[in-house]
Amino acid sequence: MGVSGAALSVEALLADLVSFPLLPGAGNDAIAQYVRGYLASQGGECAVLPGPEGDRVNLFATIGPRDMPGYVLSGHMDVVSVEGQVWSADPFRLSDHGGRLTARGTTDMKGFLACMLASVPVFKAAGLKRPVHLAFSYDEEIGCRGVPHMIAKLPDLCAPPAGCIVGEPSDMRPVLSHKGKQAIEITFTGKAAHSSQPAQGENALYPAAELLLFIRDLSARMEAEGPFDPRFSPPSSTVVAGIVSGGSAVNIIPDLCRLAFEVRSVPGVAPQDVSAKVLEELDALVTLAKAEGRLLSANWKELSSYPALAPTQDADFVALVERLSDGAAIPSVSYGTEAGLFQAAGIPSIICGPGSITRAHRPDEYILREELAACMTMLERLARELAA
Repeated sequence: MGVSGAALSVEALLADLVSFPLLPGAGNDAIAQYVRGYLASQGGECAVLPGPEGDRVNLFATIGPRDMPGYVLSGHMDVVSVEGQVWSADPFRLSDHGGRLTARGTTDMKGFLACMLASVPVFKAAGLKRPVHLAFSYDEEIGCRGVPHMIAKLPDLCAPPAGCIVGEPSDMRPVLSHKGKQAIEITFTGKAAHSSQPAQGENALYPAAELLLFIRDLSARMEAEGPFDPRFSPPSSTVVAGIVSGGSAVNIIPDLCRLAFEVRSVPGVAPQDVSAKVLEELDALVTLAKAEGRLLSANWKELSSYPALAPTQDADFVALVERLSDGAAIPSVSYGTEAGLFQAAGIPSIICGPGSITRAHRPDEYILREELAACMTMLERLARELAA
């Protein structure tokens, strides 16, 4: 794998990109160096934006005049793990299975990244009067943790963008909205004792069980009372407990229990507002225990968070992406993206990218050549639009 001055095909770029087994939460120097090197080989400048973790970076490149409003193309460099999955070939080596270009990340979302890079010569040759910005983020798969640091730097990098296209797999259909999310892990700490003397301990499972029932009932209330958004199924916000773990033996009073839950909220409802109700109940449980002289404590941490994406009010931007992609807009999707974060920063945002979300995170993830070609056509049209 090497970078030279010659432009690479989108398939060759995809083969290189999928060879980096970059998981979220890990340093991304290797793939970032590759992207920077290829951009440099095509005469593109790239800003390197280190994250606070110290071992990973966002990348932001601009083609065209920085002082004019243009469009951001955004995608993430990390992929989910293949642990526990059975693949028919090496998941980090691109292979052709009957026309299916197969590897981890082909659809989610290195196919779009490859199209971004393959389009650089097109953008360079077009003589853009308005810019296109190429944004490469990290740690999207664990709650969009990297991109906020890049968005915060945008005022120093370019004029306010006119819009952002996040290239998550959408079958090349523009997507206008998705729910927001927050995931939280709570740790209950009690006191261990022999099970024959339960009064000498503090069972950490019991308050966790009470909070589980509160979460169940809270979700039921939201499903019954709303607020509702008919674009989604289910049309209300939800809160779901997904993990409970605690205890070491049946004859020991468990002194530790962990509970993880997540909120999915409709646009107009911050997921943190729903989580706050759970955390208020948590505080009440601990306060009551202490008032009764029991040795119970609890703490919590956020695992991931991103805001909902509401449909943009910029009708011209919607019409543009429909025209570029040659597809009618879809009101909503069930998965989440970085688009809500760009929107929260005042940048109209739409999801549109190659591949199907039904293939993401699965064994033998693949993308089709015709899907890559359709995305390349969209970006070629964008070049003409920005050159006009």
